[in-house]
Amino acid sequence: MTATVETEQTGLTRVLGLRDMVLFNLVAVVSLRWVATAAAAGPSSITLWILAALLFFIPQGLAVTDMAARFPEEGGIYFWTKRTFGDGHGFLCGWCYWVNNILYYPNLLMSTAVVGTYAFGQGDTGLADKWIYVLPATLGALWLAVGLNIVGMRTGRWLQNLGALATYVPAVVLVGLGVHAALTRPSATALSLHTLVPNFGKFSELNLWASIAFAFAGLELCAVMGGEVRDPRRTLPRSVLISAPLIAGLYLTGTAAVLWLIPSGDVRIVSGFLQAISVGLREVGWGLGWVASVAAALFVIGNVGGVGAWLAGPARVAFVIGLDRYFPPAFGKVHPRWHTPYVAILTQAVLATVFLFVSVLGKGTTVEKAYLIVLDTMLLVYFIPYIYLFIAYLVVRLREPVPAQGAVPRSRAAAAVTGVAGLGLTLFAMVLATIPPSDTAEPWLFRVKVIGGAAFFVVLGLLIYWRGRR
Repeated sequence: MTATVETEQTGLTRVLGLRDMVLFNLVAVVSLRWVATAAAAGPSSITLWILAALLFFIPQGLAVTDMAARFPEEGGIYFWTKRTFGDGHGFLCGWCYWVNNILYYPNLLMSTAVVGTYAFGQGDTGLADKWIYVLPATLGALWLAVGLNIVGMRTGRWLQNLGALATYVPAVVLVGLGVHAALTRPSATALSLHTLVPNFGKFSELNLWASIAFAFAGLELCAVMGGEVRDPRRTLPRSVLISAPLIAGLYLTGTAAVLWLIPSGDVRIVSGFLQAISVGLREVGWGLGWVASVAAALFVIGNVGGVGAWLAGPARVAFVIGLDRYFPPAFGKVHPRWHTPYVAILTQAVLATVFLFVSVLGKGTTVEKAYLIVLDTMLLVYFIPYIYLFIAYLVVRLREPVPAQGAVPRSRAAAAVTGVAGLGLTLFAMVLATIPPSDTAEPWLFRVKVIGGAAFFVVLGLLIYWRGRR
């Protein structure tokens, strides 16, 4: 197996610049549904955002910045793990990263379909519960992203770029309305030192912290595209340093705006940001009620862009694994005209389509229950690549020279603190994922399903690796 995969060998083309990668980071990480989820939990979520930023998001950004400056090869986190720990660990990291995201698309697209009903005035009609609407809407969005990504990053990047802008514009509107409300009336939610302090003795507070850490995940995705980025050693680290403050600032101020505009107990978990925008627009007046429908439409475009990003990135991981011959060699094929890993992209799309049918048509049956169990197990699988990210970062920083650019902090001691903080919160989130909700009838059975399910995917990956080795 080769230690690296150069762009010239892969047949990919370098078409992505700094602007593209900044917008790629925004659309990959930001989702306004997390603002609603946090606000619904109350004012203490603001403190949890700050803690998650300090202990997970900033360490994640620094680790990605350092590793991308050193090793900007296609495959990103897969290549970093393989280089540091060998082919077996590299495959397991890449496998977990790839297989988890196949289940991510149905979840993201269904929330998109729910909010999409508000774009054309059908938000409270029950339309979002009807498969005859949800299935065509989700499949259409998925395959639109597939088509644009197959015809090349010159075209596909515009879906991600547009999605980033469509995500950020409603967020800016929300924050602006929150500022207007703060200047004109008291907060709808009681804000005090007492309400801002999380109660870590409650499972719900701990679980929310894990969810907020999950909301901050995704900065490593840009590095997966390293073989298609112009001057990646310089561009990738700069894109992370520019986008990270925009992401953290939006989550923090967006949550505060929702809490100021509406009582936390009334916030809808999926569409709460639209509630807040609607309330803020009514208070401003000037006949701006139509802006809420536009915000819903932009949210849909933003999520489709997000699907495009999470389709493109993991497909590159599968593509590089295919080049290394641990996946079938077809995964390593590049389209002769558009120079994209079209087999890897199409495979992901087909599998995601199957899970969409399972999740939508199986609603209310034992099939749905099985699907929800799989989703719970994927939380554990999802964080495995982050364990590799932070450990690889620690090993490289402690053993190898500091590069001329991209390494922040430059001190080895500070880098050690950074890596340990990120690794610690990742492990903490994984432990929380194994704790059943308080109303679970058989907690032991929940743990068996979640841990056993995650172990199944890991063992399945190891079997595929063993077959590839042969």
